Amino acid sequence: MNTHLHYLVIWEFQVKPEAKLAFEQAYGPEGDWARLFSQSSDYRGTQLLRDSNRSGRYLTLDRWTSREAFHQFKQAHQADYDAFDQRCEAMTDNESLIGEFESLSA
Repeated sequence: MNTHLHYLVIWEFQVKPEAKLAFEQAYGPEGDWARLFSQSSDYRGTQLLRDSNRSGRYLTLDRWTSREAFHQFKQAHQADYDAFDQRCEAMTDNESLIGEFESLSA
């Protein structure tokens, strides 16, 4: 397995106006989301992006070494993953998976 290969999981969120700060803290690079994933040595970090043209729209970019590593982690930690997702659901009006992508360069 090429450890330089990056696998990117991108989510889009529409965050409620009153929940923006809490959302940024939970899903930011040092937040609970990143802490959950950091239990895996294959996790390479999360980037949180805020849309400057559409209020409340955010993207999370979760980087992993591979598709297999991400899916193995998610399977092994499904209960924690689901609990976090459910807890943060109240902060958003909508959440959707943009997709899972592999880097083509090493």
